[in-house]
Amino acid sequence: MVVKTTDKTVTGRVTDANTNEPLAGCSVVIKGTQKGTNTDANGAYTLAVPDDKAVLVFGFIGYEKQEIIVGARNSVDAVLKSSASDLAQVVVIGYGSTTKKDMTGSVKSLKTTDFNKGIINSPEQLLQGKVAGVNVTSASGEPGGSQSITIRGPGGVRTGSTPLFVLDGMALDNSGTGGAINPLTFLNPQDIESIDVLKDASATAIYGSRGANGVVLITTKKGKAGFSNLTFSSSVGISTMSRPLKVFTADEYRKQVPAVGGVLDDLKGNTDWQKEVTRTAYTQNHNLSFGGGADKLTYYASLGLQNQEGILKSSQLNRYTGRINVNQKLMNDRLSIDVNLNASFTQNNRPPYGAMLGGAISANPTYPAYDDKGQPYQYASGVNPLITLKLEQDITKTNRVIGNISPSFTIIKGLVYKLNFGIDNSNSVRDLQSLPNAVPLQDGRLETIYQYNNNKLIENYLTYTLNQTDHSLSALVGHSYQKIFLQGRSNSINKFPISTIEPIYNPGLGQDLTLANNKPGGYAVVNELQSFFSRVNYQYKDRYLMTATVRADGSSKFGSNNKYGIFPSFSVGWRLSEESFMKSLPFSDLKVRAGWGKTGNQEIPSKITQALFTSQVSGTTSYPLYATGAYAPGTSYSRLANPNIQWEVSTQTDLGIDFGLFNGALSGTIDYFSKLSNNILLEVIPADPVQPAGTFWTNVQDMTIKNQGLELELNYRYIGSTGLRFDIGGNVTFIKNKVTNSPYSVIPSGSASGSGLTSATINGYINEQPIGTFYLKQFTGFDDKGISTYLDADGDGLITDKDRVAAGSALPTKQFNFNGSVSYKGLDLVANFNGVSGNKIYDNTANANFYKLRLSKGINTTAEAIASTNESVNNAAPVSTRYLKDGAFFRLNNLSLGYNLNTKALGINKWVSGIRVSATAQNLFVITKYNGYDPEVNTDRTINGISSYGIDYLSYPKAKSLIFGLNVTF
Repeated sequence: MVVKTTDKTVTGRVTDANTNEPLAGCSVVIKGTQKGTNTDANGAYTLAVPDDKAVLVFGFIGYEKQEIIVGARNSVDAVLKSSASDLAQVVVIGYGSTTKKDMTGSVKSLKTTDFNKGIINSPEQLLQGKVAGVNVTSASGEPGGSQSITIRGPGGVRTGSTPLFVLDGMALDNSGTGGAINPLTFLNPQDIESIDVLKDASATAIYGSRGANGVVLITTKKGKAGFSNLTFSSSVGISTMSRPLKVFTADEYRKQVPAVGGVLDDLKGNTDWQKEVTRTAYTQNHNLSFGGGADKLTYYASLGLQNQEGILKSSQLNRYTGRINVNQKLMNDRLSIDVNLNASFTQNNRPPYGAMLGGAISANPTYPAYDDKGQPYQYASGVNPLITLKLEQDITKTNRVIGNISPSFTIIKGLVYKLNFGIDNSNSVRDLQSLPNAVPLQDGRLETIYQYNNNKLIENYLTYTLNQTDHSLSALVGHSYQKIFLQGRSNSINKFPISTIEPIYNPGLGQDLTLANNKPGGYAVVNELQSFFSRVNYQYKDRYLMTATVRADGSSKFGSNNKYGIFPSFSVGWRLSEESFMKSLPFSDLKVRAGWGKTGNQEIPSKITQALFTSQVSGTTSYPLYATGAYAPGTSYSRLANPNIQWEVSTQTDLGIDFGLFNGALSGTIDYFSKLSNNILLEVIPADPVQPAGTFWTNVQDMTIKNQGLELELNYRYIGSTGLRFDIGGNVTFIKNKVTNSPYSVIPSGSASGSGLTSATINGYINEQPIGTFYLKQFTGFDDKGISTYLDADGDGLITDKDRVAAGSALPTKQFNFNGSVSYKGLDLVANFNGVSGNKIYDNTANANFYKLRLSKGINTTAEAIASTNESVNNAAPVSTRYLKDGAFFRLNNLSLGYNLNTKALGINKWVSGIRVSATAQNLFVITKYNGYDPEVNTDRTINGISSYGIDYLSYPKAKSLIFGLNVTF
C-alpha cells in the first residue's frame, strides 16, 4: 500500500557571506528535481519540499553553489561565498574552456549582465565599449546596418578587420548573406549567454588562419538541470533623428541666396526637408523562452520577434528567430550530446537613402513638400526627394538555418573524444524595384538577385586531462575540415507600363527583354580549409601556468607549393598571489602573463593562383598577326598561374598583468601588445611589361603592417550592508599603426563621390604612415581672387597630385570606455559611455554639397559653405584637407533604469518568480567637434578591394531612442 505524504513548506533567506546583503534572484532548487524558486528582493524564499531528506541547492552567478539538507527544520537560511574576484568564472577559449584565474592569453569574457542595453541588432553592439583594444563602429544608423569591429587594429591591406565569429563551436563565414544587411543580424541577442573575445595570438592561434583579426566566441543559453522556467520579455522603442544637419531654413535661404549673387526661386514654402524624409520610428521586440531539465537531459528553446522601423521613411527590418539547444547524457554520463539549432527569417526594406538624404539637404526649402492634392510636389528644377522615396525600393528576404551536433564520449578517465558537425545555410532574394512614372519620366525596372551560402564544418578532437596534487595537464589534438560554397544569380527586366501592379509582383509585365539591357549574371565560389591543431595546458601548484598551441592550415585559395601554413603560439603565466611572500599584501589576485604566436590570413579571391583564359577579341586580349588588319580570333591568357602565393602572417607578442585587490573589490588588467603582419597579400603591377595581365597577385615579402599598443582596464565593486551596491569601471587603449616597405609610394583607396569628384581618391596606404591615412592636397586658404590655394609640397611651382600629403588617419590612437551601475534592493541604474580620439573623418557629404558655388545656383547648403567671406562664388571644391575634420567623440551609449518587483508582496510568487520593468535611453548625447550626422561612421568606399576608412558620404543618420521593457519569469 502506498502512503501519500504531505509536502512540507520551507522558508528562508539567502545572503552574501561578506556583507550580509540579501541576494535577490538566487535560485533555490530541490536536488534531483526540476522544482524550485527564486529569492525575492529581500533574499527570501518559500518552497514546498517532499520530506526531511530533501536537499536544497542554492545557486547565484558569481557565488559558490551550496547544498543544504532540510532535516526537521522549517526554516533554512543560506550564506553564499563570492567566487573571489570572479576568478572561478568559466571562460570559453576555443575547443574547450578554462577559468579566469588559469588563463595565460589575453581574453575578455562578457556575460549577459555586462551587455549593452537598447535596440540591438547584432552581437557586436552588445560588446561595444566593453573590451579594451576592441573598436566597434556602427557604420550607419540603418536598422541591420553593417558594424565594423577591429581587435587591436587592422593588419592587412584588403582584408579589412573583421574577426572570426564562432557560434557554439560553429565557425561562421564572414561573407554577406544578401543585400546590404549585416550577416550577423540573424542572431537574436536575447539568446546569447556569453561573448568571449580572444585578442592575442596565444589565444587565437588555435584557430590558425582564421584568427589573424582576433576571434569572438558566442555561446548561447542552455537549460539548467533541476530547474525550469518560462520567461517572456517585451519592449517598445521610440526613435528620432539624433543630429540633423544644420542646413539653411527657408528664411535663412531667402537671405543667403541673393547675398552670394544667386537668383532666388521662392515658392513661399517653409519646408524642413530632413523632417519630411524622416519620421518618429517605433520598434517592437518580443521574446519567449523556456528551459530546464533533469540530470540527464537539459533544454533551452526560444522564439523571438523584432520589428524595427528606421528613422528614414520606408526603412524597416523585421526579424523572426527560433532556437533550441538540447543536451542529453547517456551511458552513465560517459556520452554527452549537444544539439544547437537556430532558424531565422529577416526582411530588410531599404529606401534609396543616399538619394533621399542628398535631396533633403540640398532641396530649396521655399518649395512645398506636397501639392494641394496631398501628392509630392513636382517642381521643375531637381527632384522632390519624396518622389524618389515613392518610386525606388530595395527589399531583401533572407532565410538562415544554422545548427550543429557535438557528441563527446569519455573513452577512459580523463580522455574525451568530441565530434563537432555543423551546417550554416542561407538563402536570400533581393528585389531592386524602380516604378514606372510619367513625371519625372522613367520606364521602370526590376532586378532580382538570388544568393545562396552553404558552410559545412566537421571537427574531430581528443582532449586528455590529468589532475594531481601539484600538477595539472590538459592536452588537445584534433582535425578540422570546412567547406564554404557561395553562389549568386541575377536577372532583370525593363520598361514596365504605369499600373497599380508593381513589377515585383508581376515581372511578366516588363516589355524590354533584350540581352543588352538585361543580361543574366551569376557566380559560384568554393573554398575549402583543412586543419590539424593541438594545444597543451600545464599548471604547477596552481601558480605556474603554460600554454602551447600549434595549428597547420591548408587552404584551397593557395597554390600547390604553399597550400599549408604552420601557426604556433606559446604563453606562460605566474600567479604571484599564490606565493607565500605575497600573502601579507592586499592582493586577492596577481598574475603576470607573456605570450607569443603567429596567425595566418587567406582573405584573397578564390582561384587567383590558377591560370585564366579568354577568347575575347580586342586590343587588350588578343595578339596581332600582322602590323595592320584585324586581330586574330583565339584563346589567350588573361592571368598566369602562380602556385607560389602563400599565407599572410601576423606575429604577435603580448605582455600582461591581471590583478585584484581587497577581496576582488578592485580588479584590473594591463596589456602591452605588438602585432606585425608580413608577407602581405597584394595585387601588384608586373615588373615585366610583357605580361598577359596588367596586374597579378603576390606576397610582398618586405612590406609590413604593425599595430602596437597598451590596454588598461580597471573595475571597482562596492557592496554595502544596507543593500546598496555600485560598480564603476572602464578601459583605455592606446594604439599606433604603421605601414612600412610598401612597393608603392601610395596604394590608393577611398573613392570620392559627388559632381566633379568621381575620379578622386581620399585614403592611401603610405610608408611610415598608419592604415587609413588621408592622402590629400593641403588646403591653405584663398588667393586674392577668392580661389582655393594648396601647399606646393614638392616645390615645383605647380599644384598636382604629386603635392598630396599624409594628413592624419581615420584610425583612432585612443579608445576610452566607461561604465557604472548602482542598485538598491530592487532598483538599479546602469550607464555606458564610449569614445575615441586621435582620428579624423573626411566629410565627403560637405565636400559634394556645401560650398558657395552651389548656393549661388539655388541649392541649399549650411553656414559652413559661406564661412569664408573672401571666397569667390566661382570657387570649386576639389578633394582636399578643407573637408578633413576631427573625428573624436564621447558618447553616452546607453542609460538604463530598472526595477524588480517584489512578487511575494504582490501575492503572486507562487506563479510568477520575477517581474522587471525598465526604461533605457540609447545615444542620449555625443560630444564632438564633427558637424556631420555622426562621428561614428565608415562609408564603404573601397577601390579594387583595398579597404577604406573614415569617409562620410550621405550616411544613414543615427537615432536617439527611448525603450520601455517588461520581463516576466514564471
